[in-house]
Amino acid sequence: MDSYKDFLALNVATLAGRLKNLAILQEQIGIDHKAWQVREVGDGNLNLVFIVEGPKGAAVVKQALPYVRLVGDSWPLPLKRSFFEHHALTRQSQRDLGMTPKIFSFDEEQAIIIMEYLTPHVILRRALIEGRKIPDLPNKLGCFLARTLFRGSDLCMETKLRKADLALFSDNVALCDITETLVFSDPYYDAKLNRHTAPQLDGIVGQLRTDRDLKVAAQRLKHIFANMPETLIHGDLHTGSVMVTDHDVRVIDPEFAFYGPMAFDVGMLLANFWMSYFSQRGHEGPTPRDSMRRYLLKTIVQIWNIFRAEFSRLWHSERTGILYQRQLFEDQNDALGSAQALDQFLHGIWVDMLGFAGVEMHRRILGLAHNADFELITDPDMRAACETKALKLGRHLAVNRAQIHSMAEINALAERLETEIVR
Repeated sequence: MDSYKDFLALNVATLAGRLKNLAILQEQIGIDHKAWQVREVGDGNLNLVFIVEGPKGAAVVKQALPYVRLVGDSWPLPLKRSFFEHHALTRQSQRDLGMTPKIFSFDEEQAIIIMEYLTPHVILRRALIEGRKIPDLPNKLGCFLARTLFRGSDLCMETKLRKADLALFSDNVALCDITETLVFSDPYYDAKLNRHTAPQLDGIVGQLRTDRDLKVAAQRLKHIFANMPETLIHGDLHTGSVMVTDHDVRVIDPEFAFYGPMAFDVGMLLANFWMSYFSQRGHEGPTPRDSMRRYLLKTIVQIWNIFRAEFSRLWHSERTGILYQRQLFEDQNDALGSAQALDQFLHGIWVDMLGFAGVEMHRRILGLAHNADFELITDPDMRAACETKALKLGRHLAVNRAQIHSMAEINALAERLETEIVR
């Protein structure tokens, strides 16, 4: 649908009456819609999200709005983003079974996705703020990254299908524009929608906005983001897009999905773990969170190592696309050539991933959409101290990404910054 002229937003009072005849909801929740209990749980940024519970069970109803909810109707946004989210969830489910919520129904005209209610799951970001350690998190996320990014690329997909998919997702223009603007440009000048902890961060904000090397690096990364359609990426993969229990991990909200660089999803996700690391001091009570900080840095290392290992496994077992064909290497008994190509490929992801992580840290502190990791620190001086450390690491990663050789090197710097007194 292009016009959505019959679109009507749901609310708590109208949802049951409007959706009562959907067989899938009757099956999941119960036939008598008057017994349904509806509550809104959306984060308020873009969409409406409701949990609907009844005698038989529960489901989540998510509806896009024709504007950015965080800003208001002065910022229009196409409802078609729900179309892309539905298609992305479908593909991610196929590429890494069990890592996304099940989809029960999709209404394109009303921009409504009805999906599995994940319980007792909580948003990963909230769990980390509370100081919880999720046991199998690195394995699940590392494998999800490798499987979805590899299997959606020309390394694996039939080229005809990949090109058709590239064309389909190329219309997700408005959400790409949000990323291109809010992540790569707005933090580095006095953009209208920017905000930061003031006046505490005024000094470092001024430094970053006049940092020529940083601005050139950010624009180079924007160039890569906009012009490197390697694979279907989630597009907004952070700790707020992951739901967890002690025994399960699910990835949600891929409405920003499009064909972009593999390194983007990896960098965005790891950046949010580094931000969680720097925020911990603002959330600790009488008991220090040294153990939690060690856990977060270890998790970053493990996610990257597991991503590399699973990507390498897929390279050797599922490389059936038009890139780096086996006929050129393994079929000619040239295992070393295949290994050389893999190493170069992974190194390219490593370098770009660091850059994307750096600018993600900047935009979450200086731009429009902030992280609860820092926002829930009520003391502005403490919040600014935590944010300053993340800003410094972000600058280092973005500018010096080609000269950084290991996670150990980065985490050692993070530890030094963490103990630094911010004046």
